[in-house]
Amino acid sequence: MKILMLSKALVVGAYQRKLEEMARLPDVDLRVLVPPSWKDPRGDLRLERAHVEGYDLRVTPIRLNGNFHLHTYPRLGAEIRDFRPDVVHIDEEPYNAATWQALWHARRAGAKTLFFSWQNIARRYPPPFSWGERWVLRHVDRAIMGTQSAADVWRAKGYTGALTVIPQFGVDPVLFSPPEMPRSGEEPFTVGFAGRLVEEKGGADLLDALTQLPVPWRLRIAGDGPEKDALIAQAGRLGAADRLSFVALPSTEMPTYYRGLDALVIPSLTRPNWKEQFGRVIVEAMACGVPVVGSDSGAIPDVIGDAGRIVPEGDVAALAAALRDLAVSPELRRDLGARGRDRVLGQFTQAQVAVQTVEVYRALVC
Repeated sequence: MKILMLSKALVVGAYQRKLEEMARLPDVDLRVLVPPSWKDPRGDLRLERAHVEGYDLRVTPIRLNGNFHLHTYPRLGAEIRDFRPDVVHIDEEPYNAATWQALWHARRAGAKTLFFSWQNIARRYPPPFSWGERWVLRHVDRAIMGTQSAADVWRAKGYTGALTVIPQFGVDPVLFSPPEMPRSGEEPFTVGFAGRLVEEKGGADLLDALTQLPVPWRLRIAGDGPEKDALIAQAGRLGAADRLSFVALPSTEMPTYYRGLDALVIPSLTRPNWKEQFGRVIVEAMACGVPVVGSDSGAIPDVIGDAGRIVPEGDVAALAAALRDLAVSPELRRDLGARGRDRVLGQFTQAQVAVQTVEVYRALVC
């Protein structure tokens, strides 16, 4: 099968491991189109070439870089005509112009098509986005949804075609693996928070909860965003400024970050226009044997399962209690860390995601 995938997400090097796993399968000829960079609130994410064996990773120009709804690819039609794929995998939401563009060119070339969605809130868009969305839902051949809640949303919005629930990306369990030596019990209880620093990610709740712990602690934040200054000020008011630190790392160095933690916390807060869609950092941390504490926002409980602790979102006391249990019990940390690693190996590896995705392609071309 000749597969053409269009994906701005794949500028991130760690995500490309799935592509190598797909290319290893015997009936796959894979070409992947990515922009030279993608501009989002974190900055200009330049293409990382980290895992590029066995398939063709090609850079294609992008128009309106950073505009989630309106970006397009001026050479996309030529790329499709040149490669003549059997399947065009559009790694975009159906209300985006890039999806409309790719679907139109793929249909002209006689290729089968699918789109991917994380959308777990039934948003209503004005024209022309609502028109384009309805056109995609009527004419695309198949869909992949990142979670069951996303599948429920698109069924409610009128999509009647075939769909499969598969995470967009898994993790490489070799790259994301536990440390060779366990962390020393002499160090402060080290908590991680990885993600964009915005109010709905719950960083303020995490700081409030940490100040209730009966043991020395520190918080290492991997991320940036508009709430950074507010978190620094809050830590100062709490007398904890020296316990807070920030790191900026490429995706390929995140395993080292996780291995330096005693727990990762995802205290997300649902908002009318947002709730947690998956939480990729959850499976990355679990793959590294790090116990995870998450709120019950969106897909977090489904991802963590019984391999961590779930607390009601916005409940600082419950979050503090969950962290206190981990802080005082190395045995609990080891148990949850092992459970998390086993859960990732059973459900969330790049190899498993690759096989499931290729099975969708086979169903399309049969």
